[in-house]
Amino acid sequence: MTVEAPREGALRRLEGILARVERLLDRREPMPPDPAIFGTHRAFRWERAGEGGRIVPIPHPHRVDLSGLVGIDGAKEELLRNTEQFVSGLGANHVLLWGERGTGKSSCVKGLLPAFGPRGLRIVELSRWDLFSFPKIVLQLRDLPFRFILFCDDLSFDEGEADFRGLKTLLDGGVEERPENVLIYATSNRRHLMPERRVALGAEDEIHPEEAVSEKLSLSDRFGLQLGFYRFDQDTYLAIVESYARRLRLPVDPATLREEALQWALSAGSRSGRTAKQFIDDLAGRLGKRSP
Repeated sequence: MTVEAPREGALRRLEGILARVERLLDRREPMPPDPAIFGTHRAFRWERAGEGGRIVPIPHPHRVDLSGLVGIDGAKEELLRNTEQFVSGLGANHVLLWGERGTGKSSCVKGLLPAFGPRGLRIVELSRWDLFSFPKIVLQLRDLPFRFILFCDDLSFDEGEADFRGLKTLLDGGVEERPENVLIYATSNRRHLMPERRVALGAEDEIHPEEAVSEKLSLSDRFGLQLGFYRFDQDTYLAIVESYARRLRLPVDPATLREEALQWALSAGSRSGRTAKQFIDDLAGRLGKRSP
């Protein structure tokens, strides 16, 4: 009996410890990150896990030089101005970068880290669905001495999806005040984030279709700063190609560079910054050079 009693007590204590561990593993609240990671890293990703999630660092973020983005000077200046105000603790807005694919929307946001990272800016990458974890995310960021951009690339909604209504509340802050050190920057190919169709009024259509349209447009209105990225003309496309070629010091004469760049754009069916970069990558490889 003297041997069994201590053993039973130890087993009960072990069972209690295991029960607490199970509750921790099954908890629905996200585990807060170690604040030290925000001093050693500047780019992060929100990873969902069950009903919760966590902020994890990105060891090798994509570094973009904003000075190398050609043809979008107006949008860059406005984005830099808004971010400067944000990092300086002044008033700033959520930002929607919308427009043609491949024109540098995502690159503009990524390029903010080299410019503002040393001053405390941090970027947390989210998927579209992760935006609905906004209250859980900001709970972990609210009291930290950094400025956080929650970056959602390619934000849009399909016809019939009701989730955009919830996102409107999140952008406005709802009952809980949005922390002053967090903003949302999103990119989209659509200015109004949802498809717009012309449909004749039928028996099952809304009596007041203008109200349904207004509700859809009100989502993009939550982004105080909306920056348009438009299709490049031929001169702008060629200027981007020439900029990349100069940076790599490619040994090719201007006439040949122009002709091959136009042929590449014709085959791709697009004149964009992405198309220019893909052309230069291919040309650099053919000339025995590394791409930028």
